[in-house]
Amino acid sequence: MDYLPVEEGDQVELDKVLLVADEDKVMVGTPIVKGASVMAEALKQGRTRKIIVFKYKPKVRYRRKKGHRQLYTSLAIKNINLGEAS
Repeated sequence: MDYLPVEEGDQVELDKVLLVADEDKVMVGTPIVKGASVMAEALKQGRTRKIIVFKYKPKVRYRRKKGHRQLYTSLAIKNINLGEAS
């Protein structure tokens, strides 16, 4: 997941759930499932591997090299609450 401003080990509630699927039942939100939420635990904060952005125009000696590392938060899902959606 993208970066969330939480500490490692903190509990996070995600309230915008787009889809909930069980073995036989699938609920698709329009655009979100009403009343559904997900409880997760933040495992790790980190940065992804470096992506190189290279711009080049031939015959005009134009070259630009730039790197980027995206921040992310690793989550472990603990509980899925359907609320009034069930």
